[in-house]
Amino acid sequence: MAVAKVREPIERTLILAEHPRAEAHNVYVGGRVATVLRFEKPCDPERTKMLGWEGRFEPLLCGGRSVVLYPLRDLTPEDRFMLLVTLTDGTEIPFTVTSHQQSYGDREIDQQVNVFADREGYDAVLSSLYRALKSERELREENERYRKEEGSVDHAYATLLANGALKKTPFRPKKTIVLKDGGMVMTINLFSGKGKAAVVVQITNKNFDEPWRFGEARLSSERTSPTDRPFALRMNHAEIVPGASGTLAVVVDQSAFASQQGLVDLTLKIFRKDGLQQVSVSLDHRLVRE
Repeated sequence: MAVAKVREPIERTLILAEHPRAEAHNVYVGGRVATVLRFEKPCDPERTKMLGWEGRFEPLLCGGRSVVLYPLRDLTPEDRFMLLVTLTDGTEIPFTVTSHQQSYGDREIDQQVNVFADREGYDAVLSSLYRALKSERELREENERYRKEEGSVDHAYATLLANGALKKTPFRPKKTIVLKDGGMVMTINLFSGKGKAAVVVQITNKNFDEPWRFGEARLSSERTSPTDRPFALRMNHAEIVPGASGTLAVVVDQSAFASQQGLVDLTLKIFRKDGLQQVSVSLDHRLVRE
């Protein structure tokens, strides 16, 4: 079963010695998400500037060894803001603040960029070690998840629902909700099943500027503990290009609704790749049939 977990920040290490000194290093930002640049030495606020930020960013924050960027809205790959960070020892480090090209795989936002002068420095080695350990842990977790999903009935049902094969599942339609959020249209279908409930969300991307990318889903009860509940999830397209649609299916076993007080209602939340919440829907425990 998939279980929601605490989101870890997207952290990247930049080694200046690996790039030409005159090169402006790209920093990828997203609307209403803070990006922090961390340096080995303190920054000089008086000589740290970004050109053309007015109306697109909150005022630049520079203190200690950190510089904080906060875009007021999403950027396009054509938006390029020149940032010059000057350290107290006079070192000048240029950056280009922009958004990932749409053709790149997952559009990741730099939530923290650790900037080091040389790979051999202690902090750089430590940062690289932590990054490698994190990748190893994520790979182990992913392999374990795939192993468990191979024999999961609920994941099999979710796969069928995501592919439109409702008649091959034991679920009955109960309710349909249509939501609109900017250029996104979400059609939410709730299903009742014997000992289970299901949700199928069809997402249509009418925003012609960029694709929609799935981040994660969380299922929780706000009234009981533990708040996070297990579920099975399948999506036929993790990325939905402009003008296209994708389907996400979630199957919830009766045990996920259980509490010491009996069955409780749950809330399913779906987040985009950039961390922003796209959908929130309540699952009535009465969707589960005896």
